[in-house]
Amino acid sequence: MEMNTVNYMTEELREIMSHLIGKEVNESFRVFPPFYTDFGKNITLGKNVFINSGIHFQDQGGIIIGDDTFIGRNVVLATINHDLYPKNNRKNHYAPIVPKNNVWIESNVTITSGLTIGEWSVVAAGAVVTTAVSPYSVVGGVPARVIKTIDPDGDK
Repeated sequence: MEMNTVNYMTEELREIMSHLIGKEVNESFRVFPPFYTDFGKNITLGKNVFINSGIHFQDQGGIIIGDDTFIGRNVVLATINHDLYPKNNRKNHYAPIVPKNNVWIESNVTITSGLTIGEWSVVAAGAVVTTAVSPYSVVGGVPARVIKTIDPDGDK
């Protein structure tokens, strides 16, 4: 709430985020509020991470963001899922979301629990990611599917 109601300088936002997640964030970290999270202490941020405004992190299952990762506006990382079977009364299941290094998650994306987004991948705007994303992939759609593979050695 504090982060979202006052206009802070970048250094002050890093201090607030460090307090929120319970560990020091790197000096290269940047965030544009508003930023929403259920808990905060289950978030780990790499170096040179940029988080744009309107983010919703449901972090009970853990969110581990790699170095050089960019996250666009209005992204939802949902680490909780509910059991489908009536006998289990919609029991919660928690699993981490792990965007690896150099990932770009564009605006209005939802990523569901228990997924890894491979290094140098791009998740296109508006995608709903329900399966793991391989490194060097561009995924998009609902549900997200691979729409391009990135050549790590150039732009072939």
